[in-house]
Amino acid sequence: MKVTAAGTKRVSMAALICIKPGHRPRLIYRLHLDRGPRQGRRKGFKETDYARLLDAAHQQLGGPLVIVWDNLNTHVSARMRRFIAARAWLSVFQLPPYAPELNPVEGVWSHLKRSLANLTKRGIDQLAALIKTRLKKMQYRPGLIRGYIDKTGLTPP
Repeated sequence: MKVTAAGTKRVSMAALICIKPGHRPRLIYRLHLDRGPRQGRRKGFKETDYARLLDAAHQQLGGPLVIVWDNLNTHVSARMRRFIAARAWLSVFQLPPYAPELNPVEGVWSHLKRSLANLTKRGIDQLAALIKTRLKKMQYRPGLIRGYIDKTGLTPP
């Protein structure tokens, strides 16, 4: 069977694990579907997509946010710094370079990828639907989300 990457489609995901003293941890996520080649454009999340995710989290959680995230190029870009500066309710701290063991969202991705192993889907829409279903199930398992936080060894307030 001949396989080519010319028509590669991709599902990108971004997530926040949210904690607040006295409340259960929460998982907030967004998916981005890339349906194929268009030269010269970013295939995954752009700064505006992350800004929309942060705005939605702020609205959903109803308070200021303190974000701790990795050093992905879109997280540290000048454009992202401008988005952050425009939001008085947002504080951002960067993890050290290459420190996935300190990022609880890495546990979400690992769990999700293992749950999708050896599955065959007919298209990107079926895959996206399955990913949403799996992430939705994780949202209703606060013990699992707490485990991702605990595994980092970091002590939230």
